[in-house]
Amino acid sequence: MHIPPRVLTVAGSDSGGGAGIQADLKTMLALGTHGMSVLTAVTAQNSLGVQGAWELPAEAVRAQFRSVVDDIGVQAVKTGMLSSAELVETVAELLAGLRVPVVVDPVGVSKHGDALLAATALDAVRTALLPTATVATPNLDEVAQLTGIRVEEEADMRRAAAAVLDFGPRWALIKGGHLTAGHGDADSAVDLLTDGTEEHWLRAPRHDNRHTHGTGCTLASALAAQLAKGDTVPQAAAAAKDYVTGALAAGFRLGAGIGPVDHGWRWRDAH
Repeated sequence: MHIPPRVLTVAGSDSGGGAGIQADLKTMLALGTHGMSVLTAVTAQNSLGVQGAWELPAEAVRAQFRSVVDDIGVQAVKTGMLSSAELVETVAELLAGLRVPVVVDPVGVSKHGDALLAATALDAVRTALLPTATVATPNLDEVAQLTGIRVEEEADMRRAAAAVLDFGPRWALIKGGHLTAGHGDADSAVDLLTDGTEEHWLRAPRHDNRHTHGTGCTLASALAAQLAKGDTVPQAAAAAKDYVTGALAAGFRLGAGIGPVDHGWRWRDAH
């Protein structure tokens, strides 16, 4: 009997299915792992934005985590929307007891600009959550939120990575997808993966597709899935970048706003 690697996502629900827990589980399945979930919040969300969000009690988050970890076990964990300082601290405490790779996606704002993390929770992310991370995967807006550093061009990404690493993750993956034309290679999306010693610049073609909802969740989940399968961090990051690039290229229209990336693009390509 084949038992796939087990990956746990600790994140919020996206009722539109493009990001959050839903994107995480689709990604984990697409990459051959068994996805499990700890729900931190429920959102009313569609292609136009977030219409409402309801945080779960810390007790419910703790119970879900213990239920999964103590019986089924996990080989990697990914965190996403944690919304409040109390939940950030609760999850950080739970993660500190694990000996498996942890990918922290420090979700601050949705694709539509809706706040998904209370300003009062930023200190807890810096001091409690990021030290538990094997890899932290902030985008440029999240880098600015956490460190105050505004990345305007590729050369700034090293400084941003160093500032993130100062908070304690073993690796930082600075996602440069938001760099505008004229501030780097306009034809490629570049990310920087570093542990402060090694540097890996990950480049992929930039696709002219506005349907990009769920990109960050998908990349972090793909990274966690690859780590659960035994990849090194650089191997996992390269494989995750390849998967998310294909998903971005195949992103499709859904509703009247920004559609999701296509988590099943490899399956569709094969058929």
